[in-house]
Amino acid sequence: MTPLHLGHLSPVEQVLVLLVAFGPFLLAAGVVLYLRATGVDDEEEHDSSAS
Repeated sequence: MTPLHLGHLSPVEQVLVLLVAFGPFLLAAGVVLYLRATGVDDEEEHDSSAS
């Protein structure tokens, strides 16, 4: 049977775990902020092309 806990993580492993855990959320937030700052809005583009 394998042990459930293999010991403490090294500092490099801790950083990697944090990047994997929170990286996607930070990337998504960055994309949202970038799109808001540049004024990109898909709904307005679709509405103006329809009329």
